[in-house]
Amino acid sequence: MEGVDTVSDNDGRQTLDVEFGPGVVGIGVGVSGLLFLLDPVVGVVAAGGVEVRPVALSGVALACALCLGAVVFLRRGRRLFGIAHAIFGVAWSGIAVGTVLRRGTVIVAAVLLVVVGSGFLVAQAREWY
Repeated sequence: MEGVDTVSDNDGRQTLDVEFGPGVVGIGVGVSGLLFLLDPVVGVVAAGGVEVRPVALSGVALACALCLGAVVFLRRGRRLFGIAHAIFGVAWSGIAVGTVLRRGTVIVAAVLLVVVGSGFLVAQAREWY
């Protein structure tokens, strides 16, 4: 797994060595999943003076984590992983924005981005292997 290594210390114990960038992305994805799972339990919450369901915040958190993941992987030279994170980060952002603005065309465009982007990634992966 990229960014995570186990290191043995002098006592022979295994410790986890997590790099900062991938760790922050993982925490963002984890927060997104936690918000998604908490939605049926907590119901509507107040966020910045607006009442919102945690599942909506989950989408925003996932979009942010994926966009950050794109930057992290592209800076590391991992082009395909960076592009994949960018495609899905922009798509989740589009879904969140389209939902907030009640614009179905933005949501449809985001879903089309996922379809086209997935096709692109499959084609790139075939060349890569």
